[in-house]
Amino acid sequence: MAEAKKKVVTDNKISADLRVKFGKGAARKLRVLGKIPAVIYGHGTDPVHVALPAHQIGLLLRRANAVLELDVDGTTHLTLVKDVQKDPFLQIIEHLDLIVIRKGEKVQVEVSIHLTGEAVSGTIADLDSKFLMLEVEATSIPQNIVVSIDGLDDGAQIHAKDVVLPEGAALISDPDALVVYVHLPAAEEEEEPAEAAETTEAPAAE
Repeated sequence: MAEAKKKVVTDNKISADLRVKFGKGAARKLRVLGKIPAVIYGHGTDPVHVALPAHQIGLLLRRANAVLELDVDGTTHLTLVKDVQKDPFLQIIEHLDLIVIRKGEKVQVEVSIHLTGEAVSGTIADLDSKFLMLEVEATSIPQNIVVSIDGLDDGAQIHAKDVVLPEGAALISDPDALVVYVHLPAAEEEEEPAEAAETTEAPAAE
């Protein structure tokens, strides 16, 4: 009924520069140079402040839960994008929070659900849960989970526990959470009959 879509592998290796200047002014100068300020933290390590190439980051962040392999002065940092701060009006990336991860380590992430196929003609498939919380290996996070609704008829339901997850992934969301509900369109309310036009007697001629 439902199947998981495998992660699409792309080049996530990035050369990052150490940052030694901070504050809004320094951040603005970085963005003018086509770079984005970011901080790397986690696993008890001291925070590392870096500047990343904006164009490459913009492409990689098209994927949810992006894992970035950063080269900072010859030291490799494997990181997961934890938070993306954007300008609320221009939607320009202003800052990234990156957490250190280890190969084989498991993390909890929200993975989006993508519907495929067509339910029985005349029915509607409502996606009640757009995401599922999973525990997966940090280096094998799926981009989305594909759920097939092909041939489902009125009244069919898919719950979180019915979704086939990637190998090694565990469901953290409520297993009974409704993911998809297939139903017939609600009957249109019958229009009330038009009220009869009231007749007005013409005033008698004097």
